[in-house]
Amino acid sequence: VELTVAQSALFSADGSNLSGPPYSGPRIKPLLDGINSPNDMKSLDISELKQLAHEIRWDVLENVSKTGGHLSSSLGVVELTVALHYVFDMPEDDIIWDVSHQCYPHKMLTGRRSQFPTLRQQGGISGFCKRKESVYDSFGAGHSTTSISAAQGMSVAKSMLNKRKNNNIAVIGDGAITGGMAYEAMNSAGYLKNRMIVVLNDNGQVSLPTGTQSAGGVIPASQLSAYTSNLLVSKPFQDFRDFAKNFNKILPENIQDVNKRIDEYARGIVSGGTLFEELGFYYVGPLDGHDLDNMVPILEKLRDSDSNKPVLLHIKTNKGQGYPPAEAASDKMHGVGKFDLGTGVQFKSKGGQPSLTSIFANALIDQATEDRTVVGITAAMPGGTGMDIFGRRFPKRTFDVGIAEQHAVTFAAGMACEGLKPFCCIYSTFLQRGYDQVIHDVAVQNLPVRFMLDRAGLVGNDGPTHHGCYDLAYMGAIPNLTIMSPSDEIELKNMVTTCALHDDGPTVLRYPRGTGYGPKILQELFGYDLENGAIPAKGTALPIGKGRIVRVPGGINLAKYGASSQLSRLNRGRERKDRVAILSFGTRLHEALVAANEVEESDPTIGVTVADARFMKPLDIDLVRELVDENCALITIEEGSIGGFGSHVLQFLSLDGALDNGQLKFRPMVLPDVYFEAATQAEQYEEAGLNSRHIKGTVLRMMERIEIPVLQDL
Repeated sequence: VELTVAQSALFSADGSNLSGPPYSGPRIKPLLDGINSPNDMKSLDISELKQLAHEIRWDVLENVSKTGGHLSSSLGVVELTVALHYVFDMPEDDIIWDVSHQCYPHKMLTGRRSQFPTLRQQGGISGFCKRKESVYDSFGAGHSTTSISAAQGMSVAKSMLNKRKNNNIAVIGDGAITGGMAYEAMNSAGYLKNRMIVVLNDNGQVSLPTGTQSAGGVIPASQLSAYTSNLLVSKPFQDFRDFAKNFNKILPENIQDVNKRIDEYARGIVSGGTLFEELGFYYVGPLDGHDLDNMVPILEKLRDSDSNKPVLLHIKTNKGQGYPPAEAASDKMHGVGKFDLGTGVQFKSKGGQPSLTSIFANALIDQATEDRTVVGITAAMPGGTGMDIFGRRFPKRTFDVGIAEQHAVTFAAGMACEGLKPFCCIYSTFLQRGYDQVIHDVAVQNLPVRFMLDRAGLVGNDGPTHHGCYDLAYMGAIPNLTIMSPSDEIELKNMVTTCALHDDGPTVLRYPRGTGYGPKILQELFGYDLENGAIPAKGTALPIGKGRIVRVPGGINLAKYGASSQLSRLNRGRERKDRVAILSFGTRLHEALVAANEVEESDPTIGVTVADARFMKPLDIDLVRELVDENCALITIEEGSIGGFGSHVLQFLSLDGALDNGQLKFRPMVLPDVYFEAATQAEQYEEAGLNSRHIKGTVLRMMERIEIPVLQDL
């Protein structure tokens, strides 16, 4: 690794080693140790700010190596974070971090350094900005492209309330700025002339990971990224003297309008700033985002200006800056698990089953191999959705549209109009951003777009902004949609095939973050009869709207024994009053089967039937009626909020008259009406009450085998 003279001087004196591996940071961090709030930075000089940045970078590395988290984004904004907190006065001034996954240096400077061992853990600090966590977190985030709108709203509010200071800084990356909401906000800010600074953090990393093979090649999935890259090479980095020469032109009253327009046009030819200037912004840049010597005085000048004209400050940074393994990695070590600090090698469990994401991607490859009209679409998340795997096999049929879910949905609708089979692959939480397009552009026209919703349910350490809790509720309300969810990896393959062959309207396939179960569990618990003990290589299309009974009383599996399984009722559940059914939608089927076995082991009289609904829309009403006829109690379970599968079943039962005579007990098990903070998935499902012991408890209470506490006794 070649180091500049300045880097060599800085990094060798304190024991740091960047010429490794093994890599190491400073042995002590005296400046960072003395900072508990941004005010503690104000007396430092530029050389000390540089040393502080170095200490922060290695403190981030040391902590994230032990907890995992978003690494390289934070490493890339260390100097920017130091400069912003040095120049501006939070919390009176507002700094809004778009997405906010790059907020670790910000949290360290605002009194939370000691809490970093709890990062993204149950009861610990969040990996994103959260207003309830600190007064220094001006605006919460997790999704992208919200910062400019929020900063503009704060600017207007401060102006209307006559607040003494009105400094609002939105920090947004060249990935997040591909989202249309950024341009809506800039258009409005320029029109209303709101005082604000937008820092465009340009690191050339639009998608996760950038460089995935697709129809656009391996370059960043954004023409805007190409445009800003051209700005960076069209002239050298601007220094403070260059900036100061023209800065008075930010004040419209200092120059005549005609001269102003000529000047802006001339600057646009030289620097390429006209796109942002046409939106009403004063363009400053490009600047080296790791150069505190220039960033600090320029930010001070912008802070002290009396102008109300919005400013766009364009900086160039390196994602993963200062840590060679991150700088060299294809994904820049964006999101990491625990890793060896000396080498950058991540600790990963050995063996294990493949992820559901990879199973989906390979199942889609199977379909695309047989049908050239199958295409894949992602909104800047090729790695998270499996489109990177698909793209390696079919690059010309892989489309990364950037962080633009609305566009992705309508883009898919246009493809469907012309006879392609688009698989629109988006995290459940991110499809919320394209909801109107799902209705207006796809469902109303009944176009056969295939929505593949990865990360459905609880996702673990990223917390409430990333859980896929609501898709069943918000998609279930839309006519024309076919909605399905697999209970295991075999069903996932089957449902990918089902979606590929279904041309009569839009389909939704939702599946959680996680891995498959493997042949052993599939055979012993789920009752699959696998040829040679192997999972089928390809999926088989399922009949639309038809579920299946997986287990009957006695634990005999219908798939193995068919009608003879009815013999099991000779020993338990002889009467309807002793029989209960669990109707599962999605991967809680595993927990339902475990609970059924435990219930029957604990009580020889109860008979438990477990069914897999497979589809929420259309609902298998014949299966539901069969379960109602045979059992005195029915439980539904799903990985979603209220308003989803259980609500649809209850609606049907009510309209079908199944509840009229009081002969049926019904309980929906759903995610509670709360936001789940960062924790492991296992901890979150335990908190949600959706594990086997909770299902068992629900069964025993409904069957009156355990006493239900009276409210006043609690």
